[in-house]
Amino acid sequence: MSNSILVVEDEPEIREMLRYSLEIEGFDTREAGDCHEAEKLIAKRTPDLILLDWMLPNISGIKFAKRLKKNELTKDIPIIMLTAKAEEENKVKGLETGADDYVTKPFSPRELIARIRTVLRRGPMTSPDGIVKIGALEINNDSRNVQVNKQVVDFSPIEYKLLYFLATHPERVYSREQLLTFVWGGETYIDERTVDVQILRLRKILAKHGSEPLIHTVHGVGYKFMEKK
Repeated sequence: MSNSILVVEDEPEIREMLRYSLEIEGFDTREAGDCHEAEKLIAKRTPDLILLDWMLPNISGIKFAKRLKKNELTKDIPIIMLTAKAEEENKVKGLETGADDYVTKPFSPRELIARIRTVLRRGPMTSPDGIVKIGALEINNDSRNVQVNKQVVDFSPIEYKLLYFLATHPERVYSREQLLTFVWGGETYIDERTVDVQILRLRKILAKHGSEPLIHTVHGVGYKFMEKK
């Protein structure tokens, strides 16, 4: 059975382009012009992934994403935000709502399809009880408790934030600049090499407790979190 994609976009031309591109790739595609229409479609059948435009009439995509993530029935549906807002602070805001990824307009259909396949391949990032589980690593964000091979491991606040961000956005390469924005915040100047130092510390701590390598260096680009296959 093909994966079902719900496209929530108020511009008919973009909806048509997305539907055409997705159906060529074998996705079962449904369309909504606003959040109210999207809610009706979700109630009829839960999609495997939602492509959600940032700027929508009446209710913005950001507000709708927050609403979906607070609902027990919809909180695990992956969301990719479609946005014309390319600034880092807007990307951060999108990810903080619980969105799994963002694609900045204009985008190529090939890039979007690749992003969709990556998000679908991950599966749910958290278990029903809200714990991130990847290999021997378990993170409970409510209690900020981290276990590796069932052993509790202590991290500094910034180490924890970096680990949690990477673990909840696996298979995606982030540059040092992006990690500084997403984890440290973009208001205070911090040298990019700080990221390298923190990554090294995380690797040493995880290795000390018997974890397989999870944080990979993508030379010339940045870092990627992925479970060893």
